[in-house]
Amino acid sequence: MTAPKKRRLYVIGAGFAGQTLAQEIRAKKIFGEVVAFLDDDAGKIGKRIDGLPVLGPIGDVAELLRMNPADEAVIAMPSAPREYLTEIYRVLKNAGFERIQILPGISQIIEGEAHLIQTRSIDPQDLLGRTPVTVNLRQSLAYLRGRRVLVTGAGGSIGSELCRQLLSGGAERLFLMGHGENSIYQIDRELRLLQEEGVGEKASIVPIIGDLKDRDFTGYIIGKLKAEVIFHTAAYKHVPMMEENPVAALENNYFGTLNLAGAAERHRVKRFVLITTDKAVEPVSVYGVSKYLCEQAVLETSRRAAGGSAGEGAHFMGVRFGNVLGSRGSFMHLFQRQIEKGGPVTVTDGEMRRYLMTIPEACSLVLKAGGVGSNGNLYLLDMGEPVRIQDMAEQMIRFYGFEPHRDIRIEYIGPRPGERLDEPLWGRDERPVKTEYKRILRVEREGPALDLGSLTAELEPVVHFDPAAPERYRDAALLRGILRKYIPSLAERDHDSL
Repeated sequence: MTAPKKRRLYVIGAGFAGQTLAQEIRAKKIFGEVVAFLDDDAGKIGKRIDGLPVLGPIGDVAELLRMNPADEAVIAMPSAPREYLTEIYRVLKNAGFERIQILPGISQIIEGEAHLIQTRSIDPQDLLGRTPVTVNLRQSLAYLRGRRVLVTGAGGSIGSELCRQLLSGGAERLFLMGHGENSIYQIDRELRLLQEEGVGEKASIVPIIGDLKDRDFTGYIIGKLKAEVIFHTAAYKHVPMMEENPVAALENNYFGTLNLAGAAERHRVKRFVLITTDKAVEPVSVYGVSKYLCEQAVLETSRRAAGGSAGEGAHFMGVRFGNVLGSRGSFMHLFQRQIEKGGPVTVTDGEMRRYLMTIPEACSLVLKAGGVGSNGNLYLLDMGEPVRIQDMAEQMIRFYGFEPHRDIRIEYIGPRPGERLDEPLWGRDERPVKTEYKRILRVEREGPALDLGSLTAELEPVVHFDPAAPERYRDAALLRGILRKYIPSLAERDHDSL
């Protein structure tokens, strides 16, 4: 039997990350043969690094590669701007590379580390949007060294990336909590594989299946785990779906957060960080209202904590940001599936805009804010300028080698229930204030506080069955009426939901 032909690889970028990758590939021998480095640095071109030639400039050697194509290219340029990566990708595709890998996400923010296991096929989120800010993650995570850290919603887009980055924090234990066994199983296995390949430090990883809606369980598990830091990402997030299931949205998001924050307060958790959203700003959707109430619940807990209810030095805070590129159920995944079947790509409105950030950048800033933030504050990530969703659709169509409006049609379907054309990052009664930390703002709020106690009491028999008022249970119209009384920005609906 003839042995399979070894893949030949070019490593794009002859810096530290590229050299580390090349050394690992050569040491393991099973992934293929590294042919050369490609680089645009005139100081490196023509030299040899670890016996491998450095060829370049990349654009000039493209035709040579077309005549003698390698099987694979691995882009190892953690600090490269998006515009440069886009040009490199175009050159490599034109040179005939069918398989292009990249060091994404965590490799862009943990300095001095690169491992082959972290590479994956390049996709649009690597090239779209602004260049992420570089964060010294090890320095930012110093406050977690030796701590017991809990991430709720650990199997989700934000939660799982927080866990990947937390591997480098030196935590004693990392608790992965969620109510979906498949997603928790997947992130648990991924983190263990990363550790086996030398990524991060040897924190003990503990998967936990549980539901924050269960107040008794939540109180029990927080006491049992003795977690010192909690990152609360768990939430139902799909806006139109939550419009159809408003009671479920409030039960899971708001009452789940009440249960968790209350348990954290009772068991003297040192740091509690709520992940929240721009849809909580003057909310028009039930999802937005649920996250606004989560913000208020955590800030109310922080006021009690300031009086010593959670022990000395406890910090309860929130971090708010807009959309992230590539999250589960996001427009990027929808557009990708639509492009793969030949279109059309559906856009709600040509003028719909969103603030966008990559998941790794958002998570690195959340982790930093969790360390430098103080009790009672709501922080806001600087998202840059909003981007038209139509522009993103057109860029994605081009990424896959098609021309928008010619090869792939764009169809306008109108906003879905609960959506609005623009999502502000702060409200009329809020003011963003710069902090000393890049791309982290602090939100100052003016005006009267929401009467959270009265609102919660009115919602209680709608969300949880009360034998004294059985007619109120799961009454979606009643729920919406109660919410609109306290939060008038919530849009009216012309029909009942579940």
